[in-house]
Amino acid sequence: MNILCMASEVDPFAKTGGLADVAAALPKALAALGHDIRIVLPLYRQIDRKKFGLKSTPVGLEIRVGARTRAVKIWEAVLPKTRVPVYFVESPESFDREGLYQVQGKDHPDNLERFSLFSQAALRMLPALNWRPDVVHCHDWQAALASAQLTLGSIGREEFFTGMATAFTVHNLAYQGLFPADQWPITELPPSAFTIDGLEFYGQINCLKGGLVSSAVLTTVSPTYAKEIQTQEFGCGLEGVLHARSSDLLGILNGIDPDEWNPQTDPHIEAHYSAENPSGKGACKLALQRRSKLAERQDFLIGMIQRLADQKGIDIFAEALETLMGLPLQVVLLGTGDPKYHQLLEQLVKRFPDRLAVHLAFDNALAHQIEAGADAFLMPSKFEPCGLNQMYSMRFGTVPIVKRVGGLADTVTDLTPSTLAAKSANGFVFQDHTARALIETIKRALTAYGERALWTQLMHTGMRQDLSWTRSARAYVELYERARTKTAQGSRL
Repeated sequence: MNILCMASEVDPFAKTGGLADVAAALPKALAALGHDIRIVLPLYRQIDRKKFGLKSTPVGLEIRVGARTRAVKIWEAVLPKTRVPVYFVESPESFDREGLYQVQGKDHPDNLERFSLFSQAALRMLPALNWRPDVVHCHDWQAALASAQLTLGSIGREEFFTGMATAFTVHNLAYQGLFPADQWPITELPPSAFTIDGLEFYGQINCLKGGLVSSAVLTTVSPTYAKEIQTQEFGCGLEGVLHARSSDLLGILNGIDPDEWNPQTDPHIEAHYSAENPSGKGACKLALQRRSKLAERQDFLIGMIQRLADQKGIDIFAEALETLMGLPLQVVLLGTGDPKYHQLLEQLVKRFPDRLAVHLAFDNALAHQIEAGADAFLMPSKFEPCGLNQMYSMRFGTVPIVKRVGGLADTVTDLTPSTLAAKSANGFVFQDHTARALIETIKRALTAYGERALWTQLMHTGMRQDLSWTRSARAYVELYERARTKTAQGSRL
């Protein structure tokens, strides 16, 4: 099967979050299953052309966005350590700037124009490349207009594109791509698509909604999140649209790259280890304490890697921190976000320098070192579509402590007498989004940490789980076949 993956970020070329990981790992797994999968993303300033071996193609395009026409050039490379082709849409006016989507916390004001151009160029390059996908798989709002343009726009009626199936994945429903109605001409969609059944959303343009109403099949990144987003609590105003399309919506749990996240081979960590021989984990813990300037002792070490935002539960963590610092534990946190949390955490570090370390940065090597060196990994998210760090943690024998939400609920099994007996427990789970619930669950984990045999069992259960993309990739192939069948039968919206 020929599959085009459209995403606004792809690791290692450009990344702000988990979307980039998925947009790289899923194509790699699909290619391993024998499919012709290709990727397209914008050519941002941050992408190192020399490092990744980008080469220009003869494909040049003129793309209309509203009243303007932009010249676009297509570049190509391969996804590192694979043979998966990657195409880059070059438009200096749109993408040669600081920040993928925003700068200094503010969205680029022309984001609708930027990603309308990207969506159109990603489709228009295909005839010039003489390659026709059976399925176009669009990820998040930045690529959603491509699905809408294929289904609701004039491009889908052109012979080359007729019958091309579409799939759309929601990674985080909270980010929808909302723009004023007067920018509608930039979408290059007909006026008939700006209705309550189309992209109109309380008088605004909603790009993500365009993907939801126009794609043959829909996915999100965990079974629980697929159910949650059909409710008022998690639906972000789109629960009605999602409920109406529930028969076409499937939650497929993300996987992880077992080569990238492997304690036996990871080049970033102090010592290698495995479930069978975990002794190296102690050296990793000591190295993390030294790098973070924490007291070098056998306290229970909790790691956190996250955006400092209320969605990620940093609010209840901050509220709980004073109490936690009274327990025999240490915390290492890596991340950036809301300035108010930067200031609060920096103040707390001064008060508890041997117990709390905060790294206000993005550091991939340190992320690996935290996963390997921590005893437990905390994810108190208010909502979490899938989550990858809890899976990275299990791979490294670092026991997750999570809130029962989204993909965290699908991957972490709480320690109870029954799950312990069944040897299915791999972490600790709390229900209520409160500092009290968080503290009590960490206390449970701390007690279990004191029972070496019990803790070792939790570590081993997590380390031996199949968290790879292979299983998930097969589910996507089945979904693509369903999209092709629906499209051939003319049953798209």
